[in-house]
Amino acid sequence: MMNIKSTLITLVVLSGSLGVAFAQENQNKKQDAEKVLDLNEVTIEERKNVIHTESLPDVQNAYIHAGKKSEVIQLGGVNGNIAEKTGRQIFAKIPGVFVYDMDGSGNQINISTRGLDPHRSWEYNIRQNGVITNSDMYGYPASHYSPAMESIERIELVRGTSSLQYGAQFGGMINYVTKGPDTTKAFSFESINSVGSFGLFSSYNAIGGKVGKLVYSAYYQTRHSNGYRRNAKSDAESQFISLAYEFNRSLRIKAELGRSSYVYQIPGPLTDAMFAADPRQSTRSRNFFNPDIYIPSIVLDWQISPETQLKFTNSGVYGSRNSVMFDAFANVSDTINPATKSYKARQVDIDNFKSFTSELRILHHYDIARFKNVLSGGVQIMHNNLRRRQLGKGTTGSDFDLTLTDPAFGRDLYMKTNNVALFLENMIYLTPRWTVSPGLRYENGATDMTGKISYYDPGNLPNKIKHNFPLFGISSQYRLDPQNRIYGGISQAYRPVVFKDIIPGSVLEKVDKNLKDAYGYNVEAGISGGTKNLRYDIGIFQVLINNRMGTVSMREGANAYILRTVTGDTRTRGVEAYIEYVPLRINTSSTPTELSIFTSTSYFDASYTKGNAVVNGENTSVAGNNVEGVPTWISRNGVQLLYKKLSVTCQYSYVSSNFANPLNTVEPSANGTIGKVPGYGLLDLNATLHINGNYTLRMGVNNITDKQYFTKRPTMYPGAGVWSSDGRSFGLSFGIKI
Repeated sequence: MMNIKSTLITLVVLSGSLGVAFAQENQNKKQDAEKVLDLNEVTIEERKNVIHTESLPDVQNAYIHAGKKSEVIQLGGVNGNIAEKTGRQIFAKIPGVFVYDMDGSGNQINISTRGLDPHRSWEYNIRQNGVITNSDMYGYPASHYSPAMESIERIELVRGTSSLQYGAQFGGMINYVTKGPDTTKAFSFESINSVGSFGLFSSYNAIGGKVGKLVYSAYYQTRHSNGYRRNAKSDAESQFISLAYEFNRSLRIKAELGRSSYVYQIPGPLTDAMFAADPRQSTRSRNFFNPDIYIPSIVLDWQISPETQLKFTNSGVYGSRNSVMFDAFANVSDTINPATKSYKARQVDIDNFKSFTSELRILHHYDIARFKNVLSGGVQIMHNNLRRRQLGKGTTGSDFDLTLTDPAFGRDLYMKTNNVALFLENMIYLTPRWTVSPGLRYENGATDMTGKISYYDPGNLPNKIKHNFPLFGISSQYRLDPQNRIYGGISQAYRPVVFKDIIPGSVLEKVDKNLKDAYGYNVEAGISGGTKNLRYDIGIFQVLINNRMGTVSMREGANAYILRTVTGDTRTRGVEAYIEYVPLRINTSSTPTELSIFTSTSYFDASYTKGNAVVNGENTSVAGNNVEGVPTWISRNGVQLLYKKLSVTCQYSYVSSNFANPLNTVEPSANGTIGKVPGYGLLDLNATLHINGNYTLRMGVNNITDKQYFTKRPTMYPGAGVWSSDGRSFGLSFGIKI
């Protein structure tokens, strides 16, 4: 790590020196540089039926994106199952996105990139309108908040080299930007209603407008589905309200409140034999999951001068993650006890989140010796309080009921984190086309854990974990022309030790009191842009993660136990390629027509550089083995046709096989928790018809061939084993705007 830091510090110093050296050369080119910036500001514009992805501007909304791999998905141009948040369709043109089907269709998006863990997208800094929605960045970074996808206008992604500006996550940042109201009207209304297979019904209704200096919008959404599998019912709802007041053209304040909640009946894991016999069967009928999350925020946006912008954001994540389950392997039946004539009592788990974030950010344009610079920096303060209560004794009933029959939880723990982060990035124009952006982030804080575990001595738990990381990075970009660029960069990142890493699962486990946060870096390089008939973004990357958590076998005298500790390091490198070609385009006003073909393909080489795993009570090296849950190939390919107001997409998605454990075990275990995850290919057909500008009709057939598949073998929630993904389904949506 010190070698990387030294190299990065040297690069930062060199970039500054180069800037001064090039200053004289650029004295007469200052105006040209400013013109390049102007071009960048309009590289993203909303168009009806847009069918390709785009990059973020070099500078936008107090952030610097030059030199980084970034993507924007315009939801209005996506032909897909929006109501049920079908990830392979929404992220079809983002190479390397691994979609994890876990919570039932439509409840949440679980994705990852570059070989990271897709569980609730928790390797990403997840945002809505720039506001963090991860439940607890230091205790449980999953994003349980799940807004209606019908409410989203676009999705912005910046890969792992964004870790200095957005947060120290390895994955990067995903920002879900909600639809803005029609500000030419005092009142507008939108309604989107969807029906589909397996009892799907979804209704989204929104209002908005502008009255004087007040801009407002709000929506209410509800969705019901019986699920593909038996005992897989979902009932979800979400609400959102936004109020923005423009004091003048330079000063604006915005207050927002979002809420999402759903109850998902969890059908239980399967063994491989069960999956082969009937992938729609269920092993549980009494298991339920219920997150209920509120996201309040207040944002002050002040354009102090033409050169300086200040953004002050205060936000929170409040709510709970609840579950009541009979938790056992797939081959253990949930049966009625003949003696008591009742089921076994279920386990109740409750997490309560109280996370507060305050961030002050400033963007400033300035010149040194007539040499153009853009500076983005600020401070972020986080105060998170997570209470985790687990192993509660619930009822013997079959409905969703969090009632306890014994008031004491087996685990009752608190994780309280206070953290301050300082960040700074400076974009330097070495020439009107070439920029270099050195940056740094300093994270300083600590997590204190208190509480009890009924089967474990609290004195053996780590009670304080310090987060003290200076992170450095540098990125660079060369614009071949306003549409095409070469980019590259390196940025350090880290991932805190979270609750699941600390808690011993049984009396046979112990936890290393000196746990260390995982740390490493992202490095990437690529070329992106396009011509009239071609768009592309092709890049290479490497992600190095040290201090991965795991278990090792230990012995003290005659006593053997499993120790949860740092077990290894991993390295993932690969290629990400998005190419879209338009062989046919007719721009006549009567019959505008466009035919395009695309591929979004990634290759991952993810392996352990060192590490150990426990086999039959012995420590076994996994160095050289593949990282679990990472397929080698992910490829999405499609043909799209735009004819007048009709847009049709036929898409084929392929995901290669992957391993479920670091030992790379091929043969499935009897309970389905271990074994290879087979590769699969899926064919989808979706269409959108725009009628008179105010009406939209969406139709789709997902998984046309009714492929039976699963994406991962989880080792934690929702239960260890095989989880069937959806077979063939049909959907129909009708939208109206007035």
